[in-house]
Amino acid sequence: VLSLTLVDLPGMAKVAVGDQPQDIEDQIRDMSLHYIRNPNAIILAVTSANTDLANSDALKLAQNVDPYGNRTVGVLTKLDLMDPGTDASTMLQNSVIPLRRGYIGVVNRGQQDINADVSIRDGLRKEMEFFSTHPVYGRDRTLQDKCGTSHLAKTLNNILMHHIRDCLPELKNRIANMMTDVQSELDALGHPGSQSKSNLGGTLLNLLSKFATNFANVIDGRGGMSSNQNAKQNSMVELFGGA
Repeated sequence: VLSLTLVDLPGMAKVAVGDQPQDIEDQIRDMSLHYIRNPNAIILAVTSANTDLANSDALKLAQNVDPYGNRTVGVLTKLDLMDPGTDASTMLQNSVIPLRRGYIGVVNRGQQDINADVSIRDGLRKEMEFFSTHPVYGRDRTLQDKCGTSHLAKTLNNILMHHIRDCLPELKNRIANMMTDVQSELDALGHPGSQSKSNLGGTLLNLLSKFATNFANVIDGRGGMSSNQNAKQNSMVELFGGA
């Protein structure tokens, strides 16, 4: 399993509470966009299953930066809090608001569990028990691989692996170009000479002489000395400076 960095962003608050700033909604939106605009980020659009999916702020925000849904995964929470006789099967089957990556349903620890010091491991065990014993999620084979935190982790791992595979050629080219640029800068600095004390004076004198020559050429409007032949030709036809 590859390592993932999870950035937990706050929910979209509408009204300032207490000492919160009046533009709390704009601040949260700007902060969220700052992270999800990154083309290498996987967007987890978290929505409560007991609410109308069409009113999801997370999906709306994700569509603004990822209109084709290439890196958006819908996450449905609070499946255990839905009204009796209802379920999220249509949403999990990607039938309501389709996403290219689909939806994953999870059941997290509630506030009562947190107050009772229920561990994460025990919470995952309760989640697995909920899905396995549910009359819909536990019997429909098409939903079994779309329920649970473990399936969410596997989905994210697969997306990341494919993303790395697709980005490797471009990343390799960028690194090669950066190495070429750095090597050119190193070549422009010259090769290191002997560090013996007897040669230090001559090396310093040579550097000062080159600097003085370049400085004089710039003052005269002829440009500096360069090892590049094109740069030499341009310096003879273009006014570089002058006083």
